[in-house]
Amino acid sequence: MATEALGSQAAAQDRTAGFGRLALTALRAVGRVLGRVFGVVRPVAWVLIAATITLWIAGQSLGWWELTVTAVVIGAALLLCLLFLIGRTAYDVSLDLNRTRVVVGERAVGALTLSNTGTRAILPSRVVLPVGNGRGVFDVHRLSPGEQAEELFAIPTSRRAVVKVGPVSVVRGDPLGLFERVHRRDEPVDLFVHPRTVLFDGQSLGFLRDLEGLPATDLSPDDVSFHALREYQAGDDLRHVHWKSTARTGHIMVRQYEETRRSHFVIGLSTSPADYRDDDEFELAVSVAGSLGLRALRDSQRVEVRVQERALPAATGKQFLDALSGLEHSRARAGGIVELAGSVAASLALASVVVLVCGTKVDANDLRTACSRLPFGARVLAVVVSPAGTAPSLRRIGDADVITVGALEQLPLALRKVLA
Repeated sequence: MATEALGSQAAAQDRTAGFGRLALTALRAVGRVLGRVFGVVRPVAWVLIAATITLWIAGQSLGWWELTVTAVVIGAALLLCLLFLIGRTAYDVSLDLNRTRVVVGERAVGALTLSNTGTRAILPSRVVLPVGNGRGVFDVHRLSPGEQAEELFAIPTSRRAVVKVGPVSVVRGDPLGLFERVHRRDEPVDLFVHPRTVLFDGQSLGFLRDLEGLPATDLSPDDVSFHALREYQAGDDLRHVHWKSTARTGHIMVRQYEETRRSHFVIGLSTSPADYRDDDEFELAVSVAGSLGLRALRDSQRVEVRVQERALPAATGKQFLDALSGLEHSRARAGGIVELAGSVAASLALASVVVLVCGTKVDANDLRTACSRLPFGARVLAVVVSPAGTAPSLRRIGDADVITVGALEQLPLALRKVLA
């Protein structure tokens, strides 16, 4: 008996759970339908619907036929506008950007192709193409089966950014703008607006180009730059025993080496808003960092780029410029140029060349502190940007060369002064 009772209870629980799942599915279906229904009604239409109901009730209650007639007229207009939503919008949409990477100031040209691959004609409609925070609207005429329409467009670029183009929306609506049915087609495309960069000849501080690296003052038990011989100590690798000297002196002698530094080019770009006077300074700093990084990559150097709290990918020029396109100011709590230099020293202790890029709000004391935190033995260069008509200049702060540039085109001349 107990077993039968337990079985009945379990069956009842299963039925309850089944009814619950069915009810949840039904509610979701109703929600989707209501969402589609309410999604086509514009705010103005809701006002007119409320006015129609109010006028009808008032006309019937008060016996004023004028109010009833007004309600009928508004209701008829609403019904007529609803008829404009009838029709297919099953376009085959193709969004093609001629170039997905442009430089600030260039225009990105693209084409939007809509094809009717069905067996029935598609009535005229509007196509909306979102571009960043704006949008372009195209009127598409009636398309017969197998017919297609092509719309060309150009996207002006005034600042560095990653602009999302799309997704394309096909809009079917009435002339009064009371109802609107939107169908999204295709996938969005990212348009990378790269910062301006400048090309210059020679090596960008890339004086470490020999295959074996540049010998440093740090001693190592295993490297390629021979330094001296010393007596054997417990734990030394027997492969480095110098047998001729051992036989001559009677003591086991081992080779000792100097550590060599590879050509490791590091750029520290401050993104702290406190380090810049305005957005123009920050944009110039990004362009300077981009120019230096591209020159180092062309010199086949290993390039690392650090900003506050993270590293930017810089394995290739395209990858580096793509990362710079979406770069924004960091949070205030991330710190400024001093904290950035500390992060570089902690994570890139074997850097051979370090370039710090910042704005004019960084004073000499902070710059001196930042440079002192960088890896020992690395050559340090600081670039201060000041786009207020400043002439290029060179000064020394501690062991670092500090150059100031007022325009991107001044960077090659300023670097020649450093390397002179």
